[in-house]
Amino acid sequence: MKYYSTNKISPAVSFEDAVVRGLAPDKGLYFPEKIGTLPKGLIGHNNSIHEIAFEVAKLFVDGEIDNQRLQTIVEETLAFPTPIVNVEKDVFSLELWHGPTCAFKDVGARFLARCLSYFVQRKERKVTILVATSGDTGSAVANGFLGVEGIDVVILYPKGKVSKIQEQQLTTIGHNIAALEVEGTFDDCQKMVKLAFNDESLTNAMNLSSANSINVARFLPQSFYYFSAYEQLEDKNKPVAFSVPSGNFGNLTAGMFASRMGLPVEKFIAATNVNDVIPEYLKTGVYRARPSIPTISNAMDIGDPSNFVRILELHKGNLASIQNEMVGYAYTDEETAAGVKYIMDTTGYLSEPHGAIGYLALKEYMKTSNCQGIFLETAHPAKFGEVVEPILNAPVAIPERLQDYLSRKKEAVLIAPEYEALKSYLLNR
Repeated sequence: MKYYSTNKISPAVSFEDAVVRGLAPDKGLYFPEKIGTLPKGLIGHNNSIHEIAFEVAKLFVDGEIDNQRLQTIVEETLAFPTPIVNVEKDVFSLELWHGPTCAFKDVGARFLARCLSYFVQRKERKVTILVATSGDTGSAVANGFLGVEGIDVVILYPKGKVSKIQEQQLTTIGHNIAALEVEGTFDDCQKMVKLAFNDESLTNAMNLSSANSINVARFLPQSFYYFSAYEQLEDKNKPVAFSVPSGNFGNLTAGMFASRMGLPVEKFIAATNVNDVIPEYLKTGVYRARPSIPTISNAMDIGDPSNFVRILELHKGNLASIQNEMVGYAYTDEETAAGVKYIMDTTGYLSEPHGAIGYLALKEYMKTSNCQGIFLETAHPAKFGEVVEPILNAPVAIPERLQDYLSRKKEAVLIAPEYEALKSYLLNR
């Protein structure tokens, strides 16, 4: 199967080329020429997530990785649970923080790292992964690629706009992982990365690839846990809605892909903070990119979501079609904090800002639908302890795998939010 650019100028490429390149030469995102359906009887019959994920991966890899190796990649990707927790009647949390860095991006990053490692080692080439992060992407990518031969990783993150634990996870690993602390916003980081991919003088000098959700091997495996959540539901006859805390919208896009492959979903709910580009679009039909606003749900502080073009592609640009599949709600910091407290006070469930927004949006949608709902809890609350603890007036226990980072020494290079600063670093490192 070929992957074409959403800008439809660059030629279609193989899965391998789409993964290695990350971004198409015409600045578009790669998109599969077709989305196949899973074998009949696979969904909804209590099959293991490894079995379902393997069939999903086969659809998109299309033979470019042999089945035995692909099975190993899937098993190593899903080496930890993704459980649903019954928070209250018909409301479930999909906990995606049981991986090594306590964030949902562990799934996509581990799958991407193993696919890219396979392709790089087979052709004995060296690749530099360039990634911008608003929080958890960087740590997941760093962990996934740590020590992988032939691959260096350079992570850009906005100074002062990620949590302390997130920053420690980005900046204390060393080895083949380097961190750049950018004096700007996540949007600045993302813009610099995109400029790098489209700078021929740079790409001629080095092989660049991306580990953001713009890379097909990062966002596609995120569809795995939508199937996992559905299989864990006891009542598969009642309609299901997924509420997805959203920043770059790779996670929600992966859910839409799962739906195309056969997962029964009544509605996707785009849950955002005040960076409400998509909820606004769903109401007005106007896409208005703008500078991001800092919030306590920092991983969603994105003013121009890159995966929106894939959502448009899925729906052939038809607004009515998009509105039929998804709704959007946005929340202020005050509403988010109140949500964290409300969930704890009424259910005893410990959430964090992003998950709380997912919960609030789900409850809002359920006023109009007799469905059961699943909201994605995208990171462990301890990663946002400085936000959650004052809200609840109580300490949040830090998992041992996170505590280890806090004692390490930070190593990061401070750069201006200007592309030339990034290019100079890459060429002279």
